[in-house]
Amino acid sequence: MNKLNRNYLNMPLYRAENERRSVENTLALLNKLRKNPVVGYVIFALILTVTQILSSAGLVNSSFVYAIGSTLIFCVVSLGFCLLLGYSALASLGTAGFIGIGAYCTYYCLAEWGLTIGVAFIMSIVIALIVGAIVGYISLRIEGIYLAIVTLGISQIIKEVLAALVDTIKIKGSQITLFGIDSLKLKTESIFYIIVGMMLLLMIITHNIMNSPTGRAMLAMKNSTSAAQAFGISLMKYRLLAFMISIIYAAIAGMLFMLYNRYVSNSSSTLFTLSTSLNILGAVIIGGMKSIWGTVAGTFIIYGIDKMFLQDIEFFRENPTLITLFCGILVVVVIMFYPGGLAQLLMEVKYKVEAFIRKKKEGKYGKDLG
Repeated sequence: MNKLNRNYLNMPLYRAENERRSVENTLALLNKLRKNPVVGYVIFALILTVTQILSSAGLVNSSFVYAIGSTLIFCVVSLGFCLLLGYSALASLGTAGFIGIGAYCTYYCLAEWGLTIGVAFIMSIVIALIVGAIVGYISLRIEGIYLAIVTLGISQIIKEVLAALVDTIKIKGSQITLFGIDSLKLKTESIFYIIVGMMLLLMIITHNIMNSPTGRAMLAMKNSTSAAQAFGISLMKYRLLAFMISIIYAAIAGMLFMLYNRYVSNSSSTLFTLSTSLNILGAVIIGGMKSIWGTVAGTFIIYGIDKMFLQDIEFFRENPTLITLFCGILVVVVIMFYPGGLAQLLMEVKYKVEAFIRKKKEGKYGKDLG
């Protein structure tokens, strides 16, 4: 009997069937991975990591990679603003102030108080949340342009308070303790990997929030406040939640900015001013208010193109306002013709290409076979 079983297992038909099932299972797994957005986020992070490795080997310009790292920091802020504006319909202009809180808290925790990076991370978020809770509880009771005006005023107050504390921030590597290792001289390459890891983590978190009951409640609140209230959704609760999430993202970005740039002067830097908040708003509008990839693309258009490419061209170095003019025109065009941003444009192009291919197949093989 055992001999018969062995002969049956060695039959060509059985082996062919087993191989066919193995191929089908592999294809099903690959198709499942292809449709999983998290895989795309991981691939994006791996590409960024490889870029930094190539830069360390001298194969890629270090200034190019440094510009990518700086842009990724603003991508972190944009992800939080994507939830705030795209899913909750709240237009806040106080983003720059909370970036400043994250940057200053990190500075004092690391340079002045000698705390570890983990403690500095927690304290920066906690302080930003305390300020944000007070601001949000007051300002979120109003809507529209009045909310933007209130948050703008609060951001300016935060900026002036921080400027009164210290005019210049400068962190030396020998003053920082990272992950419990004392006197570690941090290089920008090391911080770049931290930025990429944080970016990947926040992209996954943002994706999960968008597809969770919380994200659907925020979206319902954006589409119709009356309908959302009729279904028992607390407007104040989800508005405050979206506002607090965006504050956490802004504080993290401020911490990363401080670690990556090491030097900020209030007298010359525009990081904590209205222009930062407006640029983040423009990036989210250009890319797509409800799309993670669109938001990242919009941020690279606003912040990345100039630093990564145009700074090497003499004409654009002599005329730095041209990129600002271009971004302003792009925002107007997007609002007029593609309110969903570049994400909407790409989806329309995708559907048109698929319809064109389907029409060609139907013309060649017939409607049933096409």
